[in-house]
Amino acid sequence: MDSNRKRELLKVTRVGFALNIVLTCFKLFAGIVGKSAAMIADAIHSISDILSDVIVLVFINISSKPKDENHRYGHGKFETFATFSVGVILAAVGFAMLYSSGTLIYKIFDGKIIDKPGKIAIWAAAVSILIKEILFWYTYKLGKKQNSNMIIANAWHHRSDALSSVATLIGISGAIFLGEKFRILDPIAAALVSFFIIRVAYNITKPAFNELLEQSLPVAIEKEIIEIACSVSVVEKPHNIRTRKIGNSYAIEIHIRLPNKLTVESSHEIVEKVETKLREKYGENTHIAIHVDPSIQEPKIND
Repeated sequence: MDSNRKRELLKVTRVGFALNIVLTCFKLFAGIVGKSAAMIADAIHSISDILSDVIVLVFINISSKPKDENHRYGHGKFETFATFSVGVILAAVGFAMLYSSGTLIYKIFDGKIIDKPGKIAIWAAAVSILIKEILFWYTYKLGKKQNSNMIIANAWHHRSDALSSVATLIGISGAIFLGEKFRILDPIAAALVSFFIIRVAYNITKPAFNELLEQSLPVAIEKEIIEIACSVSVVEKPHNIRTRKIGNSYAIEIHIRLPNKLTVESSHEIVEKVETKLREKYGENTHIAIHVDPSIQEPKIND
Protein backbone atom coordinates (compact mmCIF):
# COMPACT_ATOMS: atom_id res chain seq x y z
CA MET A 1 0.00 0.00 0.00
CA ASP A 2 1.50 3.36 -1.02
CA SER A 3 1.80 6.13 1.57
CA ASN A 4 -0.84 8.38 -0.02
CA ARG A 5 -3.43 5.56 -0.07
CA LYS A 6 -2.67 4.68 3.54
CA ARG A 7 -2.94 8.32 4.61
CA GLU A 8 -6.36 8.76 2.95
CA LEU A 9 -7.73 5.51 4.40
CA LEU A 10 -6.56 6.44 7.89
CA LYS A 11 -8.02 9.94 7.61
CA VAL A 12 -11.52 8.84 6.57
CA THR A 13 -11.60 6.18 9.29
CA ARG A 14 -10.41 8.57 12.01
CA VAL A 15 -13.09 11.10 11.05
CA GLY A 16 -15.74 8.39 11.29
CA PHE A 17 -14.31 7.13 14.57
CA ALA A 18 -14.47 10.60 16.20
CA LEU A 19 -18.02 11.29 15.02
CA ASN A 20 -19.18 7.81 16.07
CA ILE A 21 -17.98 8.41 19.63
CA VAL A 22 -19.88 11.71 19.85
CA LEU A 23 -23.03 10.24 18.26
CA THR A 24 -23.00 7.13 20.46
CA CYS A 25 -22.79 9.17 23.65
CA PHE A 26 -25.59 11.48 22.49
CA LYS A 27 -27.90 8.64 21.40
CA LEU A 28 -27.28 6.60 24.54
CA PHE A 29 -28.05 9.67 26.67
CA ALA A 30 -31.19 10.39 24.62
CA GLY A 31 -32.31 6.75 24.83
CA ILE A 32 -31.93 6.58 28.60
CA VAL A 33 -33.40 10.01 29.35
CA GLY A 34 -36.09 9.63 26.71
CA LYS A 35 -36.90 6.05 27.82
CA SER A 36 -36.71 4.73 24.26
CA ALA A 37 -35.75 1.10 23.58
CA ALA A 38 -35.35 1.90 19.89
CA MET A 39 -32.90 4.72 20.58
CA ILE A 40 -30.89 2.61 23.02
CA ALA A 41 -30.72 -0.11 20.34
CA ASP A 42 -29.60 2.53 17.86
CA ALA A 43 -26.89 3.65 20.27
CA ILE A 44 -25.68 0.05 20.61
CA HIS A 45 -25.49 -0.11 16.83
CA SER A 46 -23.27 2.99 16.93
CA ILE A 47 -21.02 1.26 19.48
CA SER A 48 -20.49 -1.46 16.89
CA ASP A 49 -19.46 1.31 14.47
CA ILE A 50 -16.76 2.34 16.91
CA LEU A 51 -15.50 -1.25 17.17
CA SER A 52 -15.41 -1.62 13.39
CA ASP A 53 -13.49 1.67 13.11
CA VAL A 54 -10.90 0.34 15.57
CA ILE A 55 -10.56 -2.88 13.54
CA VAL A 56 -10.15 -0.95 10.29
CA LEU A 57 -7.54 1.40 11.82
CA VAL A 58 -5.51 -1.57 13.06
CA PHE A 59 -5.69 -3.50 9.80
CA ILE A 60 -4.92 -0.49 7.59
CA ASN A 61 -1.51 -0.39 9.27
CA ILE A 62 -1.02 -4.15 8.98
CA SER A 63 -2.18 -4.48 5.36
CA SER A 64 0.02 -1.55 4.30
CA LYS A 65 3.20 -3.40 5.24
CA PRO A 66 5.41 -4.44 2.30
CA LYS A 67 6.11 -8.05 1.35
CA ASP A 68 8.44 -9.92 3.68
CA GLU A 69 9.89 -13.42 4.08
CA ASN A 70 6.74 -14.74 5.74
CA HIS A 71 4.27 -12.95 3.44
CA ARG A 72 5.53 -13.26 -0.13
CA TYR A 73 2.20 -12.06 -1.49
CA GLY A 74 2.07 -9.06 0.85
CA HIS A 75 -0.42 -8.43 3.64
CA GLY A 76 -3.56 -7.84 1.56
CA LYS A 77 -5.47 -10.71 3.21
CA PHE A 78 -5.43 -8.76 6.47
CA GLU A 79 -7.68 -6.20 4.76
CA THR A 80 -10.03 -9.01 3.73
CA PHE A 81 -10.05 -10.35 7.28
CA ALA A 82 -10.86 -6.87 8.59
CA THR A 83 -13.81 -6.64 6.18
CA PHE A 84 -15.04 -10.03 7.38
CA SER A 85 -14.63 -8.97 11.03
CA VAL A 86 -16.70 -5.80 10.49
CA GLY A 87 -19.48 -7.95 9.01
CA VAL A 88 -19.39 -10.41 11.91
CA ILE A 89 -19.65 -7.58 14.44
CA LEU A 90 -22.63 -6.18 12.54
CA ALA A 91 -24.33 -9.60 12.54
CA ALA A 92 -23.76 -10.05 16.27
CA VAL A 93 -25.21 -6.60 17.00
CA GLY A 94 -28.20 -7.32 14.75
CA PHE A 95 -29.09 -10.59 16.46
CA ALA A 96 -28.61 -9.09 19.92
CA MET A 97 -30.92 -6.19 19.04
CA LEU A 98 -33.50 -8.60 17.59
CA TYR A 99 -33.53 -10.66 20.78
CA SER A 100 -33.82 -7.59 23.02
CA SER A 101 -36.63 -5.95 21.03
CA GLY A 102 -38.46 -9.25 20.55
CA THR A 103 -38.41 -9.85 24.29
CA LEU A 104 -39.85 -6.39 24.95
CA ILE A 105 -42.59 -6.86 22.32
CA TYR A 106 -43.56 -10.17 23.97
CA LYS A 107 -43.77 -8.48 27.38
CA ILE A 108 -46.02 -5.74 25.95
CA PHE A 109 -48.42 -8.33 24.53
CA ASP A 110 -48.30 -10.00 27.94
CA GLY A 111 -49.58 -6.82 29.57
CA LYS A 112 -46.47 -4.76 30.29
CA ILE A 113 -46.93 -1.00 29.82
CA ILE A 114 -43.86 0.84 28.63
CA ASP A 115 -43.12 4.52 29.22
CA LYS A 116 -43.81 7.12 26.57
CA PRO A 117 -40.52 8.05 24.85
CA GLY A 118 -39.24 11.59 25.28
CA LYS A 119 -38.89 14.01 22.35
CA ILE A 120 -35.13 14.16 22.87
CA ALA A 121 -35.01 10.71 21.26
CA ILE A 122 -36.55 12.17 18.08
CA TRP A 123 -33.87 14.86 17.90
CA ALA A 124 -31.14 12.28 18.45
CA ALA A 125 -32.48 10.14 15.61
CA ALA A 126 -32.69 13.11 13.23
CA VAL A 127 -29.13 14.24 13.99
CA SER A 128 -27.88 10.67 13.56
CA ILE A 129 -29.54 10.30 10.14
CA LEU A 130 -27.93 13.49 8.85
CA ILE A 131 -24.41 12.84 10.15
CA LYS A 132 -24.30 9.13 9.26
CA GLU A 133 -25.55 9.71 5.71
CA ILE A 134 -22.84 12.32 5.16
CA LEU A 135 -20.29 9.90 6.62
CA PHE A 136 -21.53 7.13 4.33
CA TRP A 137 -20.97 9.09 1.13
CA TYR A 138 -17.62 10.48 2.30
CA THR A 139 -16.35 7.02 3.23
CA TYR A 140 -17.92 5.17 0.28
CA LYS A 141 -16.45 7.50 -2.36
CA LEU A 142 -12.99 7.26 -0.77
CA GLY A 143 -13.28 3.46 -0.59
CA LYS A 144 -14.21 3.30 -4.29
CA LYS A 145 -11.42 5.69 -5.23
CA GLN A 146 -8.82 3.63 -3.36
CA ASN A 147 -10.39 0.26 -4.28
CA SER A 148 -10.65 -0.79 -0.63
CA ASN A 149 -13.39 -3.30 0.25
CA MET A 150 -12.55 -2.78 3.91
CA ILE A 151 -13.39 0.95 3.72
CA ILE A 152 -16.47 0.30 1.56
CA ALA A 153 -17.70 -2.20 4.18
CA ASN A 154 -17.20 0.43 6.86
CA ALA A 155 -19.14 2.92 4.73
CA TRP A 156 -22.09 0.52 4.61
CA HIS A 157 -21.81 0.28 8.38
CA HIS A 158 -22.43 4.06 8.44
CA ARG A 159 -25.36 3.69 6.02
CA SER A 160 -26.89 0.89 8.13
CA ASP A 161 -26.71 3.21 11.14
CA ALA A 162 -28.40 6.01 9.18
CA LEU A 163 -31.22 3.72 8.02
CA SER A 164 -31.60 2.24 11.49
CA SER A 165 -32.05 5.79 12.76
CA VAL A 166 -34.78 6.34 10.14
CA ALA A 167 -36.69 3.31 11.49
CA THR A 168 -35.99 4.53 15.02
CA LEU A 169 -37.33 8.01 14.18
CA ILE A 170 -40.56 6.56 12.75
CA GLY A 171 -41.07 4.20 15.69
CA ILE A 172 -40.40 6.83 18.34
CA SER A 173 -42.63 9.39 16.59
CA GLY A 174 -45.48 6.89 16.46
CA ALA A 175 -45.01 5.96 20.10
CA ILE A 176 -45.07 9.64 21.15
CA PHE A 177 -47.79 11.13 18.98
CA LEU A 178 -50.25 8.23 18.41
CA GLY A 179 -51.05 7.41 22.02
CA GLU A 180 -50.36 4.67 24.56
CA LYS A 181 -51.55 1.79 22.37
CA PHE A 182 -48.93 2.65 19.79
CA ARG A 183 -45.95 2.69 22.15
CA ILE A 184 -45.19 -0.81 20.91
CA LEU A 185 -43.97 0.89 17.70
CA ASP A 186 -40.77 1.79 19.59
CA PRO A 187 -39.55 -1.81 20.11
CA ILE A 188 -40.99 -2.82 16.71
CA ALA A 189 -38.77 -0.17 15.13
CA ALA A 190 -35.81 -1.65 17.01
CA ALA A 191 -36.66 -5.11 15.63
CA LEU A 192 -36.90 -3.79 12.06
CA VAL A 193 -33.52 -2.12 12.49
CA SER A 194 -32.02 -5.44 13.58
CA PHE A 195 -33.28 -7.22 10.44
CA PHE A 196 -31.70 -4.55 8.26
CA ILE A 197 -28.41 -4.79 10.14
CA ILE A 198 -28.31 -8.59 9.72
CA ARG A 199 -28.92 -8.25 5.97
CA VAL A 200 -26.11 -5.70 5.59
CA ALA A 201 -23.81 -7.96 7.63
CA TYR A 202 -24.52 -10.87 5.29
CA ASN A 203 -23.76 -8.76 2.21
CA ILE A 204 -20.43 -7.72 3.73
CA THR A 205 -19.26 -11.07 5.10
CA LYS A 206 -20.18 -13.32 2.16
CA PRO A 207 -17.70 -11.91 -0.42
CA ALA A 208 -15.00 -11.51 2.24
CA PHE A 209 -15.51 -15.11 3.38
CA ASN A 210 -15.32 -16.35 -0.22
CA GLU A 211 -12.09 -14.44 -0.69
CA LEU A 212 -10.58 -15.94 2.45
CA LEU A 213 -11.47 -19.37 0.99
CA GLU A 214 -9.53 -18.47 -2.19
CA GLN A 215 -12.58 -18.31 -4.45
CA SER A 216 -11.68 -17.66 -8.10
CA LEU A 217 -12.36 -14.31 -9.72
CA PRO A 218 -15.63 -14.01 -11.68
CA VAL A 219 -15.78 -15.88 -15.00
CA ALA A 220 -16.07 -12.60 -16.91
CA ILE A 221 -12.75 -11.39 -15.48
CA GLU A 222 -11.02 -14.71 -16.25
CA LYS A 223 -12.26 -14.49 -19.86
CA GLU A 224 -10.92 -10.94 -20.02
CA ILE A 225 -7.51 -12.16 -18.76
CA ILE A 226 -7.40 -14.78 -21.52
CA GLU A 227 -8.30 -12.14 -24.13
CA ILE A 228 -5.52 -9.87 -22.90
CA ALA A 229 -2.99 -12.71 -23.14
CA CYS A 230 -4.17 -13.57 -26.68
CA SER A 231 -3.76 -9.93 -27.74
CA VAL A 232 0.03 -10.34 -27.56
CA SER A 233 1.53 -11.54 -30.84
CA VAL A 234 2.33 -15.30 -31.19
CA VAL A 235 0.65 -16.21 -27.87
CA GLU A 236 -1.56 -19.28 -28.40
CA LYS A 237 -4.27 -21.01 -26.42
CA PRO A 238 -3.94 -19.66 -22.86
CA HIS A 239 -5.10 -22.35 -20.44
CA ASN A 240 -4.89 -23.66 -16.84
CA ILE A 241 -5.90 -20.23 -15.54
CA ARG A 242 -6.06 -19.79 -11.77
CA THR A 243 -7.11 -16.58 -10.09
CA ARG A 244 -7.91 -15.16 -6.66
CA LYS A 245 -8.02 -11.91 -4.73
CA ILE A 246 -5.43 -10.77 -2.21
CA GLY A 247 -6.84 -7.72 -0.46
CA ASN A 248 -7.44 -5.15 -3.21
CA SER A 249 -5.10 -6.93 -5.68
CA TYR A 250 -5.51 -9.87 -8.05
CA ALA A 251 -3.32 -12.97 -8.27
CA ILE A 252 -3.19 -14.58 -11.73
CA GLU A 253 -1.58 -17.84 -12.80
CA ILE A 254 -1.86 -18.87 -16.46
CA HIS A 255 -0.22 -21.16 -19.04
CA ILE A 256 0.42 -19.93 -22.59
CA ARG A 257 1.72 -21.67 -25.72
CA LEU A 258 4.56 -20.16 -27.74
CA PRO A 259 6.22 -21.30 -31.01
CA ASN A 260 8.74 -24.06 -30.40
CA LYS A 261 11.65 -22.40 -32.15
CA LEU A 262 11.65 -19.21 -30.08
CA THR A 263 14.74 -18.58 -28.00
CA VAL A 264 14.52 -18.35 -24.24
CA GLU A 265 15.20 -14.62 -24.50
CA SER A 266 12.38 -14.10 -27.03
CA SER A 267 9.96 -16.14 -24.93
CA HIS A 268 10.87 -14.05 -21.89
CA GLU A 269 10.16 -10.81 -23.78
CA ILE A 270 6.71 -12.08 -24.82
CA VAL A 271 5.88 -13.12 -21.25
CA GLU A 272 6.87 -9.64 -20.06
CA LYS A 273 4.54 -8.09 -22.63
CA VAL A 274 1.66 -10.20 -21.31
CA GLU A 275 2.51 -9.22 -17.72
CA THR A 276 2.66 -5.53 -18.67
CA LYS A 277 -0.76 -5.64 -20.32
CA LEU A 278 -2.29 -7.43 -17.33
CA ARG A 279 -0.82 -4.90 -14.88
CA GLU A 280 -2.03 -2.01 -17.03
CA LYS A 281 -5.53 -3.46 -16.70
CA TYR A 282 -5.55 -4.69 -13.09
CA GLY A 283 -2.90 -2.57 -11.34
CA GLU A 284 0.81 -2.63 -10.60
CA ASN A 285 0.33 -4.80 -7.52
CA THR A 286 -1.18 -7.67 -9.53
CA HIS A 287 0.60 -10.97 -8.78
CA ILE A 288 1.29 -12.76 -12.07
CA ALA A 289 2.81 -16.18 -12.79
CA ILE A 290 3.00 -17.29 -16.45
CA HIS A 291 4.08 -20.78 -17.51
CA VAL A 292 5.21 -21.33 -21.11
CA ASP A 293 4.26 -24.50 -23.02
CA PRO A 294 5.45 -25.45 -26.51
CA SER A 295 3.02 -24.74 -29.32
CA ILE A 296 3.13 -28.31 -30.68
CA GLN A 297 4.39 -31.24 -28.67
CA GLU A 298 7.32 -32.88 -30.50
CA PRO A 299 6.95 -36.69 -30.89
CA LYS A 300 9.07 -38.63 -28.42
CA ILE A 301 11.79 -40.89 -29.86
CA ASN A 302 12.23 -44.19 -28.09
CA ASP A 303 15.84 -45.22 -27.64
